[in-house]
Amino acid sequence: MSAMRDLALYSRSAEEPVEARVLRHAAQVRRIAYHLLARLPASVQVDDLIQAGMVGLLEAARRYDAAQGASFATFAEARIRGAMLDEIRRGDWVPRSVHRQARAIGAAIRAIERDTGHEAQDADIARALGMTLAEYFDALADTRGQQLLSLEADDGDGADAFATLASPAAGPEERVTREDLLTRVAASIDALPERERLVLALYYDEGLNLKEIGAVLGVSESRACQLHAQAITRLRARVGG
Repeated sequence: MSAMRDLALYSRSAEEPVEARVLRHAAQVRRIAYHLLARLPASVQVDDLIQAGMVGLLEAARRYDAAQGASFATFAEARIRGAMLDEIRRGDWVPRSVHRQARAIGAAIRAIERDTGHEAQDADIARALGMTLAEYFDALADTRGQQLLSLEADDGDGADAFATLASPAAGPEERVTREDLLTRVAASIDALPERERLVLALYYDEGLNLKEIGAVLGVSESRACQLHAQAITRLRARVGG
């Protein structure tokens, strides 16, 4: 009975008109847009993300092939997110000073952890940067959007190891490099402080927004945002160099 139901769903998905797919999954675009918006400056408008995401959804609906095995929702997710990220990049709203600031924070984390052998704490990083704790948290907030694109492309200030993850490698040597980097990223995630690791799991695996993550952890939304930003910055410091 289950096999027959799966076959029926497969057949419906394979034959579903493009317009019907787009209408049925429009809510997925809004969900992804608001999920990304939590990590972007106020200058980025959710309507712009939704518009770009609908273009990505339409492209996915036209190109979907149920015979490949993936559900349409899974297939569309990557194309919707990709279209939104392309729109963000075209806006070129991240100042070079923010990229430099992110690199400075990463360098401070790297130096502290190298010299002490322990995880760099908020206060340690702020002190190394000559900032108050409040100034450091503001700096983390400024880097949120830059982090969103950090796995997608080089930031213009030089090569970034994380850029290797941006797209599948073309040749055997690149595939080995990519797989090695993925292994190091996974190991670095496992080595994160417990709360930072939990924030990443809730955000990326469970799809919770930062307000919901704050509720799970018993902290404010802004603190959840800080933990997320610091987790990504710590990963870049440990893996990206």
